[in-house]
Amino acid sequence: MSLPFRCVLLRIAFPPFTRIQNMQFPSFWRRSLSLVVFPLPGGLSNASLLETLRAFSSELVLAFSDGIDAVPFFQRGNFRSLIRKIQVISVMVDALRDVAFLQVNATIFLCLKELYLFLYRAKILLHHVRCSSKLWLLLQNHSISGHFHDLNQEISILLDVLPLRECNFPVDVKEQVELLRKQSKSSILMIDNHGDLLRSKFYYFLSEFEEGRIPHINDLYSFFVEKLMIRNVRSCRVEIEFLEEQIVNHDGDIEPTKSILNGFVALIRYSRFLLFRFEDEEGELGRWNKKTEKCLNSKDVSETLTTIPKDFCCPISLEMMKDPVVVSTGQTYDREYISRWMEGQCTCPKTGQKLVHTQLVPNKPLRNLILRWCMANGLSYDPLENAYSSPESAVAASWSKAVAEATKATVGLLVDQLANGTPRAKTVAALEIRLLAKTGKESRACIGEAGVIPLLKMLLLSLDAVAQENSITAMLNLSIYDKNKSKIMDVEGCLGAIAEVLRFGHTTEARENAAATLFSLSAVHEFKKEIAEKQGAIEALAGLVRNGTPRGKKDAVTALYNLSTHTENCARMIDSGAVCVLVEALGNEGVSEEAAGALALIVRQPTGAEAVGNEERAVSGLTEMMRCGTPRGKENAVTALLELCRGGGAATTEKVVNAPALASLLQCILFTGTKRARRKAASLARVFQRSENMLGVRYTIFGNSTAMPASITVPVL
Repeated sequence: MSLPFRCVLLRIAFPPFTRIQNMQFPSFWRRSLSLVVFPLPGGLSNASLLETLRAFSSELVLAFSDGIDAVPFFQRGNFRSLIRKIQVISVMVDALRDVAFLQVNATIFLCLKELYLFLYRAKILLHHVRCSSKLWLLLQNHSISGHFHDLNQEISILLDVLPLRECNFPVDVKEQVELLRKQSKSSILMIDNHGDLLRSKFYYFLSEFEEGRIPHINDLYSFFVEKLMIRNVRSCRVEIEFLEEQIVNHDGDIEPTKSILNGFVALIRYSRFLLFRFEDEEGELGRWNKKTEKCLNSKDVSETLTTIPKDFCCPISLEMMKDPVVVSTGQTYDREYISRWMEGQCTCPKTGQKLVHTQLVPNKPLRNLILRWCMANGLSYDPLENAYSSPESAVAASWSKAVAEATKATVGLLVDQLANGTPRAKTVAALEIRLLAKTGKESRACIGEAGVIPLLKMLLLSLDAVAQENSITAMLNLSIYDKNKSKIMDVEGCLGAIAEVLRFGHTTEARENAAATLFSLSAVHEFKKEIAEKQGAIEALAGLVRNGTPRGKKDAVTALYNLSTHTENCARMIDSGAVCVLVEALGNEGVSEEAAGALALIVRQPTGAEAVGNEERAVSGLTEMMRCGTPRGKENAVTALLELCRGGGAATTEKVVNAPALASLLQCILFTGTKRARRKAASLARVFQRSENMLGVRYTIFGNSTAMPASITVPVL
C-alpha cells in the first residue's frame, strides 16, 4: 500500500474535529464511546506540537500506571497492554526532539497530529474502563475489548506511515518502535474467557427470575462478592446508580437494551438486601438525605410538573395527559379524569358551560406533540396500552416478568424490615422504598400492593428526622400511582399523619414533600373535601405559600388550587386565611398563575367573592397580572375579576371598574389573549357597560361573547 493512500486512510479513520479548549471529560463514561468528539490541535508549530505530545503521553503514563489494580480482571490485560504502548510512544516522541528536519517534513508532522488523536482516544478509553462500574464493563466486555483492539490497529497504521528511516532514532529507541509496530500489526482481539462466563452467569440470574425462580443466596454471594469484589452496601449503590444512569441516558445504539438493563438493576437491588441486609455504611443515610435526587423517570410528576408545558397538562389533574380527548366545548382533558368528572356533572370544568353531548374525541395531534416533546427531552411517555408500538416492545415484554419478580422479592425484604427491623433498619428500608418508588409505575404498584403504606405511616411521626423525611418522600412517590392514592386515604390516620408532617415536620424538605403529597392526593375529586377538613392542613399549606422555598410554595399553592375546585371547600379556605395568602401570592412570579386560578374558583361562591373583594390588594394584584403575567395567568386573572363582579356585589364591581388602566389591559387581552381569556374579557367589558360608573370609557361590543373580541375606545390614562 502506498504512503499517500495510507495517509488517506488515516484521514478517514481520524477525521478533523473542532478544537476543544477545556480537555476534561466529566461523566463521559456515562455515555457511549461513539458519541465523543475529539479535539485536534490547531495553529501549533511543529516544535509546539511535539512538546504537547511529550507532555500528553507522559501525563497518560503517570495517570494510569498506578490505577491498574482498580480495573476489573477481565479488562486488566487490555489496559496494561495499552499503557505499555503509550510508554513506548512517549519514548519515541521524546527522541523526536533531536530531529532537526521536522520543519520541512510534512509526513512526520501529519503523523504527529494523528498520534495526538490516538493518545486522546486512548485517554478516553482508559478513563472509561477505570471509572465505569464493574457490572457495566462486564456487560460491555466484548465492546470494550473491541475498542482496545481498534486502538491497536490504529497505532499499527500510524507506525507504518511514519518514515522511521528519516527520523534517525537512537538504536534502542528504533528497536522499541519496530517491536511495537510488529506487535500491533499481529495483535488479535483479546476477550477474557472467564469474564465471558461471568457475563453469562449474570444473564442466567435474570432468566431465573423470569422463570419465577429466585437464585440461591450462595450463587449470588459467589458472583457478586467473591468474583466481582462487590463487598458492601456502598459498592452496590455505585453499581445501581451507574446502570440507572445508563437507562436514563440510553442512546439506542448500545447493548444490552434498556429493558434488560432494568432487569439487571432489579436483580442487583435484590442482591444488595439479600447479601448485606440493611447495613448502613457510615454516612450513607446522611449522604442520601442531603443529596439532591435526580429525576430518573418522567412519570414522577411531582418533580417534573414545573418543566412540563402547561398545554400538555390536564386542567383537572394538572398531570401530563396520557390520552388527551376533546369535549363538546372544545376543551381538552385527560380521558381518565374527564370521564370521572362527567360521572357526576355535565358541565365543562374550565368554562362551566353545559356539555351538549358526552362524546370524547381523541386529540391525536396533541398526543403526538406530547410524545415528541418527551422524546426530545429524554423522557419516557406512558400513553394508553397499545397506543404506540415500538420495535423494543417485544424485548421489553420478554423481560418484564424478570423485573417484576425481582422487584417483588426486593419489596418483600423491605416490608419485613419495616415491620420487624431495628429503628435504623426501618430508616434504611424507608430510604430504599423512596428510591424504588421513583423508578416507574410498576414499582409503585408493586410496593402499594405489598402493604407498605401502613408501615410507612408509622414512621411519619418518628422523632428521627431522617426516618420522617424518607417516609414522607416515599409516600409522595407512591401517591403518584392512582391506585395508591386510594390506599393512602383508606389507611386510618394516614392523612392525619401527613398533615402533621406538613405542620410540624422536622425538616423543610419533609414539610414540602408533605405538601406535595397532599397536592398529589387532591387530584382525586372525592378526596378534596376530606383533605380540606383535616385539622390544620389548609393553614399549613397557606403558611408554606408564605414562607416556603420556591419549590415548596409551588406545591402548596397548587394543592390549594386543587382543593379550591371543590365547591364545598370555599368556606374552609376563607376561615383558614388561605384567601389572604393567595392574594399575596399574586405578586410572586413563581406561583402567581396558580394563585389567580385558585382565586378564580373561590370567587364563584358568593361568600368567596365577598372575601376576595374585601382583600385590599386583590383587585390590584389581579390587574397587575393582566399586565405582566403569563398567557394562562392573564386568563385566570380576568376570569377572577369577572367572577368578582358577578358575585361580589355593587361595591366590589365598582372597585374593579375603578382599577387604574384596567380598560387598556382589557383591550390588550381582547386582541392578544387566549381564546378563553378573550371571551372572559368581552364578558367583563359588558359588565362595565352596565355599570353606572363608566369613568368616561365608551365600550362597544361586536359579535357574541364566545367568538368575537370587543372593540373598546379608551381615553388616555
